[in-house]
Amino acid sequence: MQNKSLNILICGVGGQGTLLASRILGSYGARMGYDVKLNEVHGMAQRGGSVVTHVRFGTDLAAPVIEPGCADALVSFEQLETARWQHYVADDGVIVTGLQKRSPMPVITGAAVYPDEPLAQAKSRVRVVDIDADALALEAGDLRAVNCVLLGALAKHLNFDDAVFLDALRASVPARAVELNVTAARLGGEKIS
Repeated sequence: MQNKSLNILICGVGGQGTLLASRILGSYGARMGYDVKLNEVHGMAQRGGSVVTHVRFGTDLAAPVIEPGCADALVSFEQLETARWQHYVADDGVIVTGLQKRSPMPVITGAAVYPDEPLAQAKSRVRVVDIDADALALEAGDLRAVNCVLLGALAKHLNFDDAVFLDALRASVPARAVELNVTAARLGGEKIS
């Protein structure tokens, strides 16, 4: 990655582990010797609102924010968030998304309708890797490991150094949750062909 940055946008709703995912990726980039920039936008995270994190690592980074159309990857925890943020992904980028559907407040109140095919537009434009991350997290031992399932898939797709990635993951989660999250990441990675 000489004189190039890797730009990853992470999106989801409050409580899904998006911020931990960004810290794991930032730790990976730092361990690989790159300049790392993170920018977190919490919104109404505590009330289930949108959470977006920009993660950039590379050489000579000037700003932490990814411009629309410039993300190499989007990691999304929820399908509507995928649809909402997919325009940030470059034409040769990838979207790694969970299949979860969480209705935002306008859908809950009846002011809006959850789309039937929220991933359709993204799939017509870029590679979309959709994973039943909830099921894999439960297989690993805890639904809260969805973030590591998705990161494992992303790391495999982007050919991350496996040992360095797992070291970054281990350093970012509590000791009691290391084995669970490593298992979740491995299960996610196995879904990439």
